[in-house]
Amino acid sequence: MSGWSAKDIPDQSGRTAVVTGANSGLGYVTARELARRGARVVLACRSEARGTAAGDRLVTEVPGAEAEFARLDLADLASVRDFTRTFPYDRLDLLVNNAGVMALPYGTTADGFETQFGVNHLGHFALTGLLLPVLLDTPGARVVTVSSGMHALANIDLRDLNSERRYRRWIAYARSKTANLLFTHELARRLAAHGADVVAAAAHPGYAATNLQETGPRMAGRRLVERFMAVGNRFFAQSAEAGALPLLHAATAPDVPPDSFTGPSFAGRRGSPGPSWRAPWTVDDRAGELLWTASERLTGVAYDLLKT
Repeated sequence: MSGWSAKDIPDQSGRTAVVTGANSGLGYVTARELARRGARVVLACRSEARGTAAGDRLVTEVPGAEAEFARLDLADLASVRDFTRTFPYDRLDLLVNNAGVMALPYGTTADGFETQFGVNHLGHFALTGLLLPVLLDTPGARVVTVSSGMHALANIDLRDLNSERRYRRWIAYARSKTANLLFTHELARRLAAHGADVVAAAAHPGYAATNLQETGPRMAGRRLVERFMAVGNRFFAQSAEAGALPLLHAATAPDVPPDSFTGPSFAGRRGSPGPSWRAPWTVDDRAGELLWTASERLTGVAYDLLKT
């Protein structure tokens, strides 16, 4: 994997991909590079204006690209259901669960979930489950869920998934990213038990310059922190193009193992894609099963096709 770059992405002609949060940052780069290699890409974004503008920009940068916007608000399960109900294709080769929020002030989604847990985990859990039939019908499909090295700050609290007892923005973020890895672990286990050839894998960008770092402080009115994050993005972070490489590797490279976690190879922060360290609690079978059960109950989305 040493030196792997976007030029190493295999031909994606005839393949269909959905990338959540594809209007900017990692999601946009991921969608653009998949389209550059021939994939038909659905940019699944909350804002119609930003999503449409991203699609226009993409086809300008990649003439002849097949790219389209579809509205998806992961903070609203009704929107998730609308997106999946109107999904127009009979194949889905790649689902990139990329969209996310980070270190926001306390808030709740349309369905009453703590925002970071609701968007980062539950929204993608519901999306994947509702798209499962078409994923299972597509030979060699993959589900790539974007986590973070920050998951190491905290395990999930199964007694307080929505941080109702105490809310600490960075701990809540870390727990949502741990949930992403536990979801990948349990999904991979259930797919294997079902005999499906869908690969569930995870990836993270290391320290990449996106608008994610500045949004939380801006929403909280913490201007000094917002400026600090902007300085970090400018002088210390790698680019969104580099940060997207682990996602693209997990999505397209041959022989990506189920339940793998791909990130930058240099100290987990920058460099070419490689296997990434993950906290031991993210491969805990019992925790994965309990989180799965809770997620089905909270979202109302049951993965019936993977039940034995």
